[in-house]
Amino acid sequence: MRLIFKIVAAPFALVITIVSLFLTFVLAASEIFFSIASGLIFLGAVILFIAHEPLGGSAFLVVAFLVSPYGIPALAGKLVGLLDNAGGALRGFIAN
Repeated sequence: MRLIFKIVAAPFALVITIVSLFLTFVLAASEIFFSIASGLIFLGAVILFIAHEPLGGSAFLVVAFLVSPYGIPALAGKLVGLLDNAGGALRGFIAN
């Protein structure tokens, strides 16, 4: 019975591994773009603060944080890591 579960789990492990590798590549490639975008949005926030628009500057700062590597990309990295861990657990089940 255990052999049947391993045979059924093998395609899922393969798909999870491929998707995890692809998402890791996309995340690494988008990191440069998001860093540049975050810097430009931050400069926009500074310009808005200089122009005496504190509400717009604050909104730009929030958006710059969300786009920065500490915001949404970090959350995406955690989710990709969880997916990779799930694939590793599935591969471990198949190997044992």
